[in-house]
Amino acid sequence: MTAPAPDSPVVLRVAGRPVGRYVTRPELPARLSPRPYLHPVTTLAGTAVTELSPADHSHHLGVGVAVPDVEGHNFWGGRTYVRDQGPTELDNHGAQRHGSFQLRDPDGFVEELRWVASGTELLRERRTVAATELTDTAWALDFTFSLTNVTSAPLSIGSPATNGRPGAAYGGFFWRARKEDAAPDVFTAGAEGEASVHGTCADWLALAGAGWTLVFAGATDATRRDPWFVRTAEYPGVGSSLASAERLPIPPGETAVRRIVTVVADGRLGRGEAAALVRKAVSQ
Repeated sequence: MTAPAPDSPVVLRVAGRPVGRYVTRPELPARLSPRPYLHPVTTLAGTAVTELSPADHSHHLGVGVAVPDVEGHNFWGGRTYVRDQGPTELDNHGAQRHGSFQLRDPDGFVEELRWVASGTELLRERRTVAATELTDTAWALDFTFSLTNVTSAPLSIGSPATNGRPGAAYGGFFWRARKEDAAPDVFTAGAEGEASVHGTCADWLALAGAGWTLVFAGATDATRRDPWFVRTAEYPGVGSSLASAERLPIPPGETAVRRIVTVVADGRLGRGEAAALVRKAVSQ
């Protein structure tokens, strides 16, 4: 069998079934902040649970890491929120560039990336992704990213919230989910609904659509301290906020690490089922 080209897309498999396609070098306009992404991601039964460049937000790219403000550079895509001005078109977009795979297997990979803006490398990332079977109807995506400041100056990560837009602390791990006729349900162990769970910290958070459920969990102490960014009414998306109340500093040579584990299940899970599966996923 011929080995895949070093930078060709990775097809993740669970129990022999393809469940995700990871694109390393997408051909995208600069305005979308080009970056590697997972799409489509599917349940074991084959239901797609991601979207790529949907009409409502063309810069939403499946599953990945997107940050709207790295020292003023936009690695999220689209407009930039400017204090006292609002969303503004700026020529400030960066790109995440695939470097190499340190490991590449059907059930996961380890990748090196460079975050570049205005011709300068700001961050070096190591991304570790693994897919594991949980049950006959559920699997887990384990996603860890480590961002190292490779410049000689202090660097910080911000969000529209830290730049003056309340409730918009997006930036970090982000999953753009499947949009359907009806908005998905969202709940944690103790709360339900977008208004109740958005911006809160919870050990896990579930998004349930028509015949599928995603259960997100922070798998480190630092990740669990990050509030959840949640949208259901406008569009279905869940992220973990790196910069909520204040900017996240990364001094020269230092590294910020986050790990999110996501259960991808067929069917609509209840609280008990969601909690049990996510415990199993995080402990593996």
